[in-house]
Amino acid sequence: MSETLIQLQPLDEHNQKLQSNVHPQTWSNPAPKSGYHLVVIGAGTAGLVTAAGAAGLGARVALIERELMGGDCLNVGCVPSKGLIGAARVAATVRDAAPFGVDIPEGASVDFGKAMARMRKIRADISPVDSAQRFADLGVDVFFGQGSFVDDDTVSVTTSSGEVTELNYKKAVIASGARAAAPPIKGLETIDYLTNENLFSLTELPKRFGIVGSGPIGSEMAQSFARFGSEVFLFEQQDHILSHEDSDAAAVVQKQFEKDGVNLVLNANEMELSPAGDQISVKVVQNGIANEVIVDQLLIAVGRAPNIDGLNLDAVNAKSHKRGIEVNDNMQTSNPKIYAAGDVCSKFQFTHAADFQARIVIQNALFAVGPFGKAKASDLIIPWATYTSPEIAHVGMYPSDAKEAGIEIDTYVQPFEHIDRAILEGTDEGFVKIHTKKGTDKIVGATIVAENAGDLISEITVAMKNKVGLAGIGSTIHPYPTQAEAIRKLGDQYNKTKLTPFSAKLLKFLMRLNVGG
Repeated sequence: MSETLIQLQPLDEHNQKLQSNVHPQTWSNPAPKSGYHLVVIGAGTAGLVTAAGAAGLGARVALIERELMGGDCLNVGCVPSKGLIGAARVAATVRDAAPFGVDIPEGASVDFGKAMARMRKIRADISPVDSAQRFADLGVDVFFGQGSFVDDDTVSVTTSSGEVTELNYKKAVIASGARAAAPPIKGLETIDYLTNENLFSLTELPKRFGIVGSGPIGSEMAQSFARFGSEVFLFEQQDHILSHEDSDAAAVVQKQFEKDGVNLVLNANEMELSPAGDQISVKVVQNGIANEVIVDQLLIAVGRAPNIDGLNLDAVNAKSHKRGIEVNDNMQTSNPKIYAAGDVCSKFQFTHAADFQARIVIQNALFAVGPFGKAKASDLIIPWATYTSPEIAHVGMYPSDAKEAGIEIDTYVQPFEHIDRAILEGTDEGFVKIHTKKGTDKIVGATIVAENAGDLISEITVAMKNKVGLAGIGSTIHPYPTQAEAIRKLGDQYNKTKLTPFSAKLLKFLMRLNVGG
């Protein structure tokens, strides 16, 4: 029996249920089979999809996990964060209900403890899908412990009690994910700070909450905690939030942050942290001006490191660097018998990216013969979304990517302030922006900033995957009134560009002939 490295707190009925599914304390590792088609190290999304898919195709599969099955996504990432965001959005809806004719009694407040308990319950209710027992029932041998390569044919599993089991494999898959890393901030080692790995253990709302980094995690949590009632300070080195996103889209979200009461500490180029009694002192220098902010809790939301410690990669000549394991376009490491997928090797650190990379691994590791029949990661079209209010979603190229690739583009923009559904629901801040190859309707990239941008982006992703151009979207009937009409209207914009002066004159001439004018 082994213990997890990540401790689930508080140990209430919900976390006990989660524990019983994703790392049962009574679990006994099975006796190993004589040889496995695949040994998978890591039971996050990439590892789970690989193991389940391969076992479903008849392969003998072993799955090794040293902490919690489900990985970051279930336990300390997508699931708990979106549960928290959902509660915060409801709080904001109640707060902003007056213009809709809904009167909220004075004294209405948010119970943060109940919101967190709801999150823990939902997380536990979802967890059977990723559970050890489910995967055992699928025919996967589940081992808890540290996986480590011995040689090109063997992986060892070491439990916390020191028991060692060796597994023989034909192919192996590294899907060990990534974790929060400590950025080089002066004084960080002197304070107790939060990362995504312990943020969701909070049971009381911090009165003053500091967040370092305005990427997706930092931005989502800054807005959510502000909506819960914290006085939030968001520290960012750049001059605006979400600096990797379309700057126009980031500006829309930043405007909403200001409405929600988030204190933006931008251009924070120098930072020093230190204890201040039971609180934390954050000293920053902005454009040469020093300032100090005292907070009750501090979330560090910058920096990720691949989970490659303990794998003994040198034993199998699998090359790695500080960003993760090196793989080729077939998700294969420098050792042709070993593949990798997910956050441990990919710049696209998203659950859905890990899912589809795992599918590539299954095909290439089990079915490809030599160079034939191999799937390529470069063929994947990967959208992503940041779940602020409004959301930002993107797929394909940004203009800077197109310029770097030497591709000339045309850009079409449809603001939601001209979309009836958005106007009616009071969510008319934002836009859809689509980039096409210059002079054509071929879509090369798109950004959406809207309340449901993460859902809307899929229509454009499907179009790109299936080579449907902007003209095709424009000729497709969309229900009225919906926010998706914004995407169709961009098709109309493109079609209008095809109406040349000569075409316009010809149409007028034909019209006169038809009506006798």
